[in-house]
Amino acid sequence: MAMINKDKKYKWEFDNIGGSSRVRINSGEAIARLAELDPKMWTVLSCPVKGLEIDEKSLAYMDIDSDGKIRVNDVIATAEWITGALKDADLVLKGSDNIDIAQLDLENESGKKLYGAARQILDNLGKEGNVISLADTSDVAAIFAKTRFNGDGVITEASSDDVDEKAAIAAAVASLGGVADRSGAQGVNADMIEAFYKTLADYVAWQEAAVEAPYGDKTDAAIDAYNALDAKVKDFFMRSKLASFSPDSTAALDVQTSRIEAISAENLTGKTEEIAAYPIARVTGKAEIDLSEPVNPAWAAQFETLKSIAAADKKVLTEEDWVAIGAQFAAYTAWKGAKAGAAVEALGLDAIKDFIAKDKKAALLDLVAQDAALAEEAANIDMVDRFLHIYRDFYKLLRNFVTLNDFYTKDMGVKAIFQSGRLIVDQRECRFCMKVADMGKHNAEAAASGMFLIYCDCTTKTSSAKLNIVAAVTVGEIGDLVVGKNALYYDEKGEEWDAVITKVIDNPISVGQAFWSPYRRMAKTIENLINKSAADKDAKMIADANAKINAAPAAIPAAPAADGTKPAAAPPFDIAKFAGIFAAIGMALGMIGTAVVSLAKGIVALKWWQLIVVFVGILLLISGPAMVMAWMKLRRRNIAPLLNANGWAVNAASKISIPFGETLTDIAKFPKMKLKDPYAKKGLAPWAKWVIAVLAVAAVAAGLWLFNVLAGLGLKSPLPRYNQPEAVVEEVVEVTDSLAVTDTALVATPVVE
Repeated sequence: MAMINKDKKYKWEFDNIGGSSRVRINSGEAIARLAELDPKMWTVLSCPVKGLEIDEKSLAYMDIDSDGKIRVNDVIATAEWITGALKDADLVLKGSDNIDIAQLDLENESGKKLYGAARQILDNLGKEGNVISLADTSDVAAIFAKTRFNGDGVITEASSDDVDEKAAIAAAVASLGGVADRSGAQGVNADMIEAFYKTLADYVAWQEAAVEAPYGDKTDAAIDAYNALDAKVKDFFMRSKLASFSPDSTAALDVQTSRIEAISAENLTGKTEEIAAYPIARVTGKAEIDLSEPVNPAWAAQFETLKSIAAADKKVLTEEDWVAIGAQFAAYTAWKGAKAGAAVEALGLDAIKDFIAKDKKAALLDLVAQDAALAEEAANIDMVDRFLHIYRDFYKLLRNFVTLNDFYTKDMGVKAIFQSGRLIVDQRECRFCMKVADMGKHNAEAAASGMFLIYCDCTTKTSSAKLNIVAAVTVGEIGDLVVGKNALYYDEKGEEWDAVITKVIDNPISVGQAFWSPYRRMAKTIENLINKSAADKDAKMIADANAKINAAPAAIPAAPAADGTKPAAAPPFDIAKFAGIFAAIGMALGMIGTAVVSLAKGIVALKWWQLIVVFVGILLLISGPAMVMAWMKLRRRNIAPLLNANGWAVNAASKISIPFGETLTDIAKFPKMKLKDPYAKKGLAPWAKWVIAVLAVAAVAAGLWLFNVLAGLGLKSPLPRYNQPEAVVEEVVEVTDSLAVTDTALVATPVVE
């Protein structure tokens, strides 16, 4: 694998991509010189092979060490190989799935091998011209369908022109099972050929050592019956010996009537196993089976078979007779147990001997050797497929690895390889969606992205697979984006998935959305307080009601005691006790009224433009901090944490600016129309309602002014009754004999304003 060369000789060009300086990869020479690019300048250091919107086979070809990751050195090695095999390295920028093989550099070793292999593929397919495509290399069977040898060490009937060799190959495949050849046909390799001829020889040797069957073609049936009855018959003889030794135990050793009575009321056809457990014959103490007497019906068929073949001339069967019958089968049974070459038995003994006599083993092994000799050439054909995959997809990878051009491009038809499909939810289309490989990592890192994210579980009726995605919302309000909301997800193939939100990462969506966030929080808080207060009052009311119900018996006047004393009377209502409470409430209301009046006086004293300034100032005081914080967070939005959570090693911040973020989400825009609600209530037009409301407010204000209610605000009533001279109270103090006497006189004086 190529190592990174830190001795930089190539003059790199740079672009501003995503708010950062990134190297420009726009020429074949730049691709060929990637080894000279300082790895600190690479946007990505590694990415996974799976889960991206790019052919996994292409990524597997680029994964030089096959560790499931595309790393910097993998990219460098691939760049050197692909550009070295071409006369013009700029061709890699085309991203085409076909190439004229005349563009391959025959002075380069890889280019020379690719040319020869590509030429062979075209010849095998019967194609004219020099253009080869991925479609040509995708069907390996078609490439080798018309060839005798293809370098895989497997030969088929098509690999030989000899009739006997073809027959041997077909027989070996039929007997031992074949292996797939690159052409798609079933064939044999060297090991199978060796095994086939050994199996033929083993079968013939076994047949030549055959032992004569003691009962001809009935021997196998007799052996099967004997083996089935052996344990049961030996059990009978042992029972008979024990009964002879202890005659009193004969009844216990024989079939017991009680056992039969226990099952007699049932369907006995279902009791075969229990009946089979009874002795095979009646135990009488004699160590012999009378062949004229019936035996246990569960064993009758096998016993009759064996009796008719091996004991037809006998009236009784003793233990010695039973052993002798078994001895007749011993040699034959041992021969059958040593059977060899069973895999070829279906060919027939004559055909097997014919294959051995003709002995095509050496010829077939030679064909395998000829095929294996082309292994390198066949590998070069595989190399053409690798070349075409990389030729098509390598530049796409570079645009998402060395830089993130595809993510930041203004071309809406181009997406980054980590972007997957689109989510339709809450009248929005989220274009920045990603497949989630590990929810645990996303839970730990997603919030650091600074984006408003929604996670969804996706299912589709066309597959049992389940898909997890995350989508970024960058436009509009939070709206109904809550856990449990249903949506639709469309993957890159256009397949429709049912999506349901399972998690929400709450971050600012826009500065405008942040402006209203304090009011939403206050409204939510007030709503929660109201709900809590209502719940508390409801609980208190129920508790009080229960307490009163429980206390009802105690409220009934108690009867006089036995000694004639009356129960204590309830204390009378004490008005003084509540005087302080009423006074406190009055003072509070007075203070609130004074504060409201003072605020109203201050507002009335302001000019109209000052009122606007005050209103704007109040709004900024409430919403300003939230907007500033949102603006700062929006500027720091970064996709790197999301990529890192999916197994990427992102080497540079990849921010989403406010203008760029607005391109990642489309919101529904309806044309301006005058539409009538068919379910709207009938009545006055909206404009008429506004006019009536304004007039009503004006009438109330005029009434308050005329009745001098607004005098405290400096708006005195014009009515004469509210403009009479006010009485001024003067105090006259006379001092007589050191005693102060105060006389109060009312003097009417006009009020000077």
